[in-house]
Amino acid sequence: MQEFANIQSTRNAIFDLLSSVNMATEENTKLLDYIIELFNENGLSSDYYGYHNIDHELEVTYVTLMSAIHLFNEKKFESDDVKYLFASALLHDFDPQKASDRPHEKSVINFINNDKEIQKLLHNANIDFNIICALILRTVYPWTGNIKSETEEEIKNYLISSSITRGDTEKQAHFLNLGHFLSISDRIGGYALGDFSKAMEMAKMNAHASGWHPALIVRRAVLFFEDMLNNESDVFAKVLNGIPKHMRKNFLDNIVSFMKLREEEIQIYNKFTYEGLKLVPTIEKNNHDEKFIDALLEIYQELPKPLQFARDDFVESIHDKDTILNTLRIGDSTGQIIGFAKGGPLEKYNFEVDLNDQNYGKNNTIFLEPLALKNGYWGFHGGREIRQLFLMQVHAQGFDYMTSFAMRDVIQYRVDNDEHVEFVKKFDPERWDYYRVAL
Repeated sequence: MQEFANIQSTRNAIFDLLSSVNMATEENTKLLDYIIELFNENGLSSDYYGYHNIDHELEVTYVTLMSAIHLFNEKKFESDDVKYLFASALLHDFDPQKASDRPHEKSVINFINNDKEIQKLLHNANIDFNIICALILRTVYPWTGNIKSETEEEIKNYLISSSITRGDTEKQAHFLNLGHFLSISDRIGGYALGDFSKAMEMAKMNAHASGWHPALIVRRAVLFFEDMLNNESDVFAKVLNGIPKHMRKNFLDNIVSFMKLREEEIQIYNKFTYEGLKLVPTIEKNNHDEKFIDALLEIYQELPKPLQFARDDFVESIHDKDTILNTLRIGDSTGQIIGFAKGGPLEKYNFEVDLNDQNYGKNNTIFLEPLALKNGYWGFHGGREIRQLFLMQVHAQGFDYMTSFAMRDVIQYRVDNDEHVEFVKKFDPERWDYYRVAL
């Protein structure tokens, strides 16, 4: 379940919020639509499988604006506060030349500083660019150590440069607090606008685009939320109390769900460490019943969408005589399936990206789809074992090469330790690269 069905519905909801406080001016509306246009033109629409796409930008703007308007109606914010929070939320993560999915705030500022149309729209809306920069910089995360101290100095310089805050320490402190408000809104964002299926997909998008190992997804999500709850409780409560009850419930329910998953991960770890839980790689024959298919599908659907190869004909591919398939089971070769490795001839795959594989059409290569393991079972070498078993099967069938995708640092480790492994093509910002193994 999600609050908004598409970009247009989110945009319209933002417009309605602006209208409710007489801020749906021509300048603000043009700024809203121009930013949407820029995201789409730069390949950062909803189709971009990274956390920081247009959906994130608009969802953060919506949550920020809604909470800010609540405080405005309670006479705790001024109209200018709402105006600055709207513009800074709308611009806070726009970095089309990103080297990684996670935006670099300085790059964001540099881009909007050099975009003449944005500068014109901000000027026409009577918005001080220096204050926008200060608020965006406050979204830097984590807000600790050298990152914090260096960013605070940069924020101070922008506030000194603004004619609104220059020489006025009280106003400088006020806008710094607004920046903190924006930072919390940024981190609440989409997690308040849907159920756990949306929240988990957001976490997977962030992990995929950031090149995180799947074992870290839930762990980092829990740390992310606990940091906000424990160390920023006052501003967190201020933002959260400004959104509707059902959205507050969404957010808190999603936190609880991530914590439950983390508890399950710890229980699985305990079984491996103290109970000697055994994982068994198993070669599967082509006689798969419905229960077997359902077990694979459940695990397959936990993968980030870019890693779900053969999505349209997954079941058919399992029954294909050319498919090589093995599973990872608990206890013995008949135990519960908690992972699998699957692949087939390279020529049977239609990739969405151009791989320039020199062996395509030579029928000498097997493509291994990304390994699939149930949440909680990453990090116990089961993935490595089914990968090695898959390689043995490919070699036994007389193929010369195996190709697949993996995180760049994982491939680099294999390249450094195995002369038969090589990069074929690297992809940025994802750093999820295509490699080849000579058999």
